[in-house]
Amino acid sequence: MLGAAVLAALGLAGCTGAPAPTPSVLPSAAPPTATPTPTAPFEPPPVLQPAGAPEVIAEGLDAPWSILRLPGGGVLVSERDTANIVEVLADGSLRVAATVPGVVPGGEGGLLGLAHLPGETDRPAYVYAYFTAASDNRIVRMPLTGAPGSLGLGAAQDVLTGIPKAGNHNGGRIAFGPDGFLYATAGDAGDRDAAQDPASLSGKILRMTPEGQPAPGNPFGNHTYSFGHRNPQGLAWDARGELWAAEFGQNTWDELNRIAPGGNYGWPVVEGQAGDARFVDPLQQWPTSEASPSGLAIVGDTLFLAALRGERLWSIAPATAGAALGSTPWFPGELGRLRDAAAGPDGELWILSNNTDGRGAPRPGDDRLYRVPLAPG
Repeated sequence: MLGAAVLAALGLAGCTGAPAPTPSVLPSAAPPTATPTPTAPFEPPPVLQPAGAPEVIAEGLDAPWSILRLPGGGVLVSERDTANIVEVLADGSLRVAATVPGVVPGGEGGLLGLAHLPGETDRPAYVYAYFTAASDNRIVRMPLTGAPGSLGLGAAQDVLTGIPKAGNHNGGRIAFGPDGFLYATAGDAGDRDAAQDPASLSGKILRMTPEGQPAPGNPFGNHTYSFGHRNPQGLAWDARGELWAAEFGQNTWDELNRIAPGGNYGWPVVEGQAGDARFVDPLQQWPTSEASPSGLAIVGDTLFLAALRGERLWSIAPATAGAALGSTPWFPGELGRLRDAAAGPDGELWILSNNTDGRGAPRPGDDRLYRVPLAPG
């Protein structure tokens, strides 16, 4: 484990589902302002690759799922089965910042993705959480309180409910995009055909206001941003503002997709690159034995994908070049199952192992949060 001084330097201070309930959302508020389109010529950031072995930031996590680095300092990690949101302190020790009420773990469900909305003069900062409840998957938000080292969360407020749940294929990744809207990945929850229905919340990437209303400009006038997904669990935006998503295949191909509004990504009709004009093909695919992709991060012009069954980190680059992508595996079998990847301070990468989720082989100290130094490659 890294010492306190080193950690401070890293910037730690700084299947079949039940019928879905009717979705409910918070009252609408004014939509956020979109990021202006840059006028200067586009300069692609550098392609990066790991430049050393992973270093342990923290250990002793229990089925961790999502890394949330707060812009004002502090690091939070969700634990799927305990329903705890754990703060990682500057010396690598852990404390429970909050236990999210209403979480009902089971199978692949439980407390999943986290996201952060900065505060403004008329409202506090919020931490958003996606989780499996008794009858559905849902998104809530909680006011962020305290300072790094003593972070806490206030009462949970429903943002979006009624996302279908099952023992698996719950999706669960959430993130705010450069347009200020909240995006969420929803799996098909065992109802394959629902993925092809734009009116359903399952098998989708959803886009909404911070209060949970469908975002203005959504292609179908509801929460659906893209459809035809089996179980997407990774979201990231490149330097051009393009959205990427990682998705579990069934028996043949896991996928990395560039997401277009209204795009149909084929499930359950096709899996992987089918060359069918009705569907959007993935730009990268892997046999399911080599990936089972979950978290996705973009640092510089490189995508980094955390692989569960594949027990490796994939780097894919260059992100902004279109279809001319190359992929490289890193640390195969060294860390076990990898659940999440996130951009760290000073251009490094953070990754989260997931060997205590019931499918891995836990090692002493599992699970762990790691940092990986990066350099131009």
